[in-house]
Amino acid sequence: MPTIDELAFVRSGDKGDISNVVVLARDAEAFAALQRGLRPEAITSFMKGLVTGTVTIYTLPRLRAFNIVMRGALGGGATTTLRFDETGKSMCSILSRMPLPEPATEGKTTP
Repeated sequence: MPTIDELAFVRSGDKGDISNVVVLARDAEAFAALQRGLRPEAITSFMKGLVTGTVTIYTLPRLRAFNIVMRGALGGGATTTLRFDETGKSMCSILSRMPLPEPATEGKTTP
């Protein structure tokens, strides 16, 4: 299974208790794979223990990019959290390791 970092560049940002990660696909094929695999429920499961709120994904097709907004992700925000990474800059590194599902192989059989 490919991971996000094999298909895209990633960058983190924050605002209060919200972390956002921008995922920029390396090419059109990578964008298609990311579009199939990036799902809020998959991200919530992968980031379990780090993200306690909702995950929203905004797709930017002309840029071949996604803006992933994770609420409840920074322990209250930079001025109140007890986390070591109070602004969530490591969130992109963590999320980039998330495996993506392989594309369906319709009509193919294995010997």
